[in-house]
Amino acid sequence: MILEAIFAGFGGQGVMLMGQLLAYSGMYEGKNVSWFPSYGPEMRGGTANCSVVVTDGEVGSPVISEPSVLVAMNRPSMEKFESILKPGGTLFYNSSLIDVQPKRTDIQVVAVPANEIATELGNSRVANMVMVGAILKHTGIVHADTVMDVLTAKVLTGKKQSLVAINRAALDKGMELA
Repeated sequence: MILEAIFAGFGGQGVMLMGQLLAYSGMYEGKNVSWFPSYGPEMRGGTANCSVVVTDGEVGSPVISEPSVLVAMNRPSMEKFESILKPGGTLFYNSSLIDVQPKRTDIQVVAVPANEIATELGNSRVANMVMVGAILKHTGIVHADTVMDVLTAKVLTGKKQSLVAINRAALDKGMELA
C-alpha cells in the first residue's frame, strides 16, 4: 500500500500538521515515509503545502509530481494542484471554503465540509482533523488510534492536552463522513 499525497491550503489551516501526522503515524506503524514542506512568503495566511509519502515499500523520492491523493483546504490550492492529480486519484476538498466543483471527471472526489463540522463541534481550528478523518477512512493508510497517539505525544502536550477530546471528535466525524 502506498499513499502519495499533497496537502495544500493557506497558513494557519493546519496543512503541515496533517502531513506530519500521517508521516509520523506511518513511522509508528513501521512504514517508510517522507514529509516535504513548502511555504509561501508568509507563515500565517500565505500558501502552504506539503508532500507526504507513506508506504510499505521504499520511498523513491520525497518530491511528488503526480499524487494519488490531493487535499485542498482552500480554492486556490484546488485550482493549483487539481491538474497534477493522478488519473483515478482522490481529491479531498474543503467544501466549506471551496465554492466550485472540481473540473476533472477522471478522479474520485470527496467533498468534506471541514470548517462547518469543526464549528459545530465547538472549535473551528479542528477542521484539519475532520479532513484527516475522511482521509483515514477512505485510504486506510494508517489507523486512527495511531494518529491520536502521535497527536497526543507530539502536538497536544502540556497545556494543550485539554484539546485531545475535541480533536478525537473531529477525527471521528471526518471518518463518519467518508
